[in-house]
Amino acid sequence: MASRQFTVLLVVLGLIVLAYNSLFIVSETQRAVQLKFGEVVNPNVETGLHIKTPFVHTIRKFERRILTLDAPTQRYLTIEKKPLDVDYYAKWRVSETEKFYTATNGEEIRAEGLLAQRINTGLRDKFGERTFHEVVSGERDLLMTELTRDLNKITVREFGIELVDVRVKRIDLPTQVSQSVFDRMKSEREREAREHRSTGKEQAEKIRATADRQRTIIAANAYRDSEIIRGEGDAEASAIYAEAFSADPEFYAFVRSLEAYRKSFASKGDLLVVDTDDEFFRYLEQSGGK
Repeated sequence: MASRQFTVLLVVLGLIVLAYNSLFIVSETQRAVQLKFGEVVNPNVETGLHIKTPFVHTIRKFERRILTLDAPTQRYLTIEKKPLDVDYYAKWRVSETEKFYTATNGEEIRAEGLLAQRINTGLRDKFGERTFHEVVSGERDLLMTELTRDLNKITVREFGIELVDVRVKRIDLPTQVSQSVFDRMKSEREREAREHRSTGKEQAEKIRATADRQRTIIAANAYRDSEIIRGEGDAEASAIYAEAFSADPEFYAFVRSLEAYRKSFASKGDLLVVDTDDEFFRYLEQSGGK
């Protein structure tokens, strides 16, 4: 009885092992090839549940989704022989499972190594055909588009890999070159600053000279006008004085004498020594007012 139960248990275990080695599932996110003693017999196994012959057939599964290759920083030279440190990434996926398996043995690490070599060669060629300015700003998007298109033809043919996109994350100058570039940029900016300062000083001198000239002209015109007005005023005053004098010369002389007395004796300490017969006291001596 015990031996019979043991036999049944062995049979059940054998069936489980047989089923485990005979059934396999390919999910929607996977691609698979079926091998027979290492040779590809079905290069594109469909998704779902399948049966294979144990110990004869082998199933290799690969990722169907887009994968990312984040490459280490590489140094390339432009057409002017300027070194640039470039950090890039690539998007890729398996397009032909049989070719992918035979080229990489189905190993993603090996596939990324081969892909990185191709991309590095392509970037080196593309950078070597362009100037520093074109690589950094002007034609970088065009460069990446051309590189992706050209390399995709090669990777599909040789590795069964579809290269979806290649993008540059960062482009830097090497440390030893960056300092010289920054120094040159600094000297150029200082030169531009000196030019602006000299231009500003020149314009300031022109403005200052123009203002001084205008000030001199305005002052001269004002002085001329004031002298004209003063002369006209003096002439008018002289005319008035002459008219008043001609109307009553004696009275005019008397008023002028009184004004002279007032100014001469404005202070109590004033002392004037003159002859009593002097013309200055003529009206003081003539009490009759003649």
